[in-house]
Amino acid sequence: MSTEIDQPFVVEEILTIIKEAVEISLQNTVYQHKQVPQWTQSIIDHSLKKISELNNKSYKYIVNCLIFQKTGAGFHTASSCLWDSANDGSCSYRWENKSMHCIISVFGCKI
Repeated sequence: MSTEIDQPFVVEEILTIIKEAVEISLQNTVYQHKQVPQWTQSIIDHSLKKISELNNKSYKYIVNCLIFQKTGAGFHTASSCLWDSANDGSCSYRWENKSMHCIISVFGCKI
């Protein structure tokens, strides 16, 4: 991973981090409503910790995590940002198993 202080928002690095966070937190789990707050917090904390280790102090990061049970119901989500597309960035990762879906998004806003 990069260690340069003023680097761009690198989607591939962020995706690697959030995929790892989801796998660590949700691997071999079955949906349990009472566990969702703990799982989402774990995914967010792990993601932010690893993102901070990129040593890119020129960004503020926002991490959003959504976990919901598979019930066959439809679900749609979208986001939009008004920002400097040359410097700011975002990425999302969708994960699922037999009992749940997880969607995690990271937004990086250059300071």
